Amino acid sequence: MQKNQQGPLSGIKVLDWTMWQFGPVSTMMLADLGAEVIKIESLDGDHGRQFGQVSGVGSDAYEGLSSNYFEVLNRQKLGMAINLKHEKGKEIVQDLVKQSDVFVQNFRQGVAERLGLGWEKLKEINPQLIYGSATGYGPSGNDSNKPAFALTGEARSGSLWWGGPEDETPYNLHGVADQIAGIMLSHGILAGLVYKERTNMGQKVETSHLGSMMWLGMMRDGIGLLEGKELKRQHRSNMNNPLWNTYKTKDAKWIAFSMSQGERYWPIFCDVLDRPELKSDLNFSTSDARQDNKHIVIATLDAIFEEKTFAEWETILRNSDLIWERVQATLDLPNDPQVIENKYLVPFDHPVIGESMWHQLPLTFDKTPVDTQKMAPSLGENTEEILIERLDYSWDDISSLQDEGVIL
Repeated sequence: MQKNQQGPLSGIKVLDWTMWQFGPVSTMMLADLGAEVIKIESLDGDHGRQFGQVSGVGSDAYEGLSSNYFEVLNRQKLGMAINLKHEKGKEIVQDLVKQSDVFVQNFRQGVAERLGLGWEKLKEINPQLIYGSATGYGPSGNDSNKPAFALTGEARSGSLWWGGPEDETPYNLHGVADQIAGIMLSHGILAGLVYKERTNMGQKVETSHLGSMMWLGMMRDGIGLLEGKELKRQHRSNMNNPLWNTYKTKDAKWIAFSMSQGERYWPIFCDVLDRPELKSDLNFSTSDARQDNKHIVIATLDAIFEEKTFAEWETILRNSDLIWERVQATLDLPNDPQVIENKYLVPFDHPVIGESMWHQLPLTFDKTPVDTQKMAPSLGENTEEILIERLDYSWDDISSLQDEGVIL
């Protein structure tokens, strides 16, 4: 049985009864940190295995692979397929709970309880267990039991007004809620493990799409709440600070500038662009003037940046004191020297996909390094090994369970 032995969580045992993205992200992060994660699926599998497209791009393009959506979210894990509606299936998971540190689930309230896998039941079996629970709207309130996916969490949290043009239309964030909520849940589980280490006591840890997305927007929303005003979206042609904006070059590449201190950087910016006359122009000379005349300023800068290619501007900007960066797309990332040097993407020889690039957890540890080692499990890939090695089942026991429809 291939196990992940590296990382600061090496030796921690996690049971992952999650599906889609929110829950699997949290447990994948624990696996990336070295925990041994067993993914428990129904006999027909995590629904993410059948997910066909992400943002219009096919997610099932490889023969013999159920979905690369599933692959991305479940690497580093072992896999079991169990019929949890069968009493013997429940017993298998409950027996595994006795020797595990963490149990994570992201089903609607009541589902885990009906199947004997709720917190109240499992803490009797293992009082030191950290029980992670992922929901759409939080554990309390009239809507705590509502079904939810990423878009509904983003909608309820006010997040669909963060980006896009100023046209009063909410814009899809494409799963950000699942990602940040998964990160938040793993953060809570880690805190629970620290508490357990100190006290020998387990506890339930819960988070939600709604709360996590509100936290992600804390700075932006915090200002709005303090001022009692909605923060409006700003199209690049309408930015109050032209030094916090993007500009297109002659060859249709984009450059982003990120300088909030206008009075400090405007003179430097004008000199770097070789436009010293802009420093004294009354439309441009102060932050207030640049805001009042932002359309004139941005149009002027648009014309300037379209005079040169990105390579030419990069040569000019590289040794300046300005804060700037190229605007990249997904397929630019594998060739970015900074991405390569820091191993934010790592090459992986997938047995079905072949040579590919995988995201690596963007954390470095000088004593317990992390490393992406294992593809996501096929459905039920490790069921037999886990039953034999962990629970002392015999091959006759396994045959009987298969005949009864408990396992594949």
